Amino acid sequence: MSADADDDEVTDALPDDLAATERDLEDYIFPNNNRRRIPGYLYLASAAVLVGLYLAYGDDGVLVNVGYLWAALIAAAVGTYSLVAGWDLNVDERDALVVAATEIGQPIGPASAQLSWRGFLSRPVWRILCYSAEDPPLTRALVVVDGVDGHVVERLIEDNPEDWDAVKESLQ
Repeated sequence: MSADADDDEVTDALPDDLAATERDLEDYIFPNNNRRRIPGYLYLASAAVLVGLYLAYGDDGVLVNVGYLWAALIAAAVGTYSLVAGWDLNVDERDALVVAATEIGQPIGPASAQLSWRGFLSRPVWRILCYSAEDPPLTRALVVVDGVDGHVVERLIEDNPEDWDAVKESLQ
C-alpha cells in the first residue's frame, strides 16, 4: 500500500471464519483443556526412548552419554506436568453464566465470559463479567466459576458506577 492512499481506500475486514455476519451463527464449542495431555504422553514416550537408548548404548556408545538421562528427566518432568495440568473442561460458558446468575441472585443483562487458568496446575476457570438486566444496569458483578466442577471461586458485586445518561442521549 502506498503512503499516499486516501482514508477511503483503506479497508479492514475480518476473515470469513471470524465474521459472524457472513456465516450462519452456530454454537461454538470451546476446545477442551485436556488436549494438553497429548504432548504430555509424547514427552513421556520420548523420555522412555532416551532412557532405553542410554541403557542400550550408554557405556560404549559414541553419541549416547549421560546427557540422554538428563534430557529424559526433563522430558519426564514436562510430560508429567502436562498430564496433571490437562484438566477436563466440564463447565462451558453457558453453564458458567447460569452459575453466575444464581450467585448474584438477579437476572443478568449484558455479560461476557472469558476462559482463563488459575494456579500452578492451571485449573481452568470462567471469568464472568455481567450487568443486571435493568436499563440502565443498576449493578455489575465479576464472578469466577471453576471450569472443572462449577463452584464459585470468587465474586464481586457492586452498584454500577458508570453513567449511562450520556450514552442514552447520544443514541436519541
